[in-house]
Amino acid sequence: MPNSDWPELPLAAWKDTYATLHMWTQIVGKTRLALSPPVNHWWHVPFYVSACGLSTSPIPAGARTFEAEFDFIRHNLSIRASDGQTRLIRLYPRSVADFYREFVTTVASMGIEVKIWKMPVEIADPIPFDRDEQHAFYDPEYADRFWRILVQVDSIFKEFRGRFTGKASPVHFFWGSFDLAATRFSGRPAPERPGADRTTREAYSHECASSGFWPGAGIDGPAFYSYAAPEPEGYAAQSVRPAAAFYHTGLHEFLLMYDDVRQAPSPRAMLLDFLESTYQAASTLGHWDRVALNAAGGSHAGPV
Repeated sequence: MPNSDWPELPLAAWKDTYATLHMWTQIVGKTRLALSPPVNHWWHVPFYVSACGLSTSPIPAGARTFEAEFDFIRHNLSIRASDGQTRLIRLYPRSVADFYREFVTTVASMGIEVKIWKMPVEIADPIPFDRDEQHAFYDPEYADRFWRILVQVDSIFKEFRGRFTGKASPVHFFWGSFDLAATRFSGRPAPERPGADRTTREAYSHECASSGFWPGAGIDGPAFYSYAAPEPEGYAAQSVRPAAAFYHTGLHEFLLMYDDVRQAPSPRAMLLDFLESTYQAASTLGHWDRVALNAAGGSHAGPV
């Protein structure tokens, strides 16, 4: 029997909504980037899964703060400021250029001053936001399905994060690569990646093992991923769980397709197994101090 908490998300059916929503989130995300104080590993950039969609969390704006939230229940972008102002921008089939114009006008009407770079990042053949009439599709059904998947994954990633006592990222959604991710760190600096630019140099300044969820780009379907940076010798040859997981030589990551998870008797158990086994591979081969870093199922749990 299909699990409604883990809906189908075929790439062919939602790729146009995906592409448009990707650009809309970049417009809002670049606003957070422009106004927020820098945090290590670009942690001042992402969104967070909320009770109705994806939220920027509070963004400083002079003496005030504001928050933008993509609401995939009511299908709008809500912008709320600490002075009580609220604005709504409807989400419907409209071009990126049209959305950009309304967003810029709306933010300015609230007295929020911001200037962003209008060129999308981390995609092929980018079109400036104010000239993008190509991406103009929005199917609320698939936007809702995408968010409902994020709700499930966010909860499981947080459970996995709680098993680790070392430095770990929040569970956050990167609008550049359009993925939900959670990262653990060994505590040691990493050698600089060959050809690293300013972004990757900061993101991978320390040894890490990262996992996440992609909704489909580049791998022909939604999938979970795990990788180690730098990748220790022998990592690709490791046997990880579940049996459906595999190492993608092009991406240099372990993948587990979303459809295998959603059809499992226990999607939670299968996903946790993938997260744990790929972390064990990375941390063992990377000689992490696992005794000090592992929380043995969550040592923080208990009455308070």
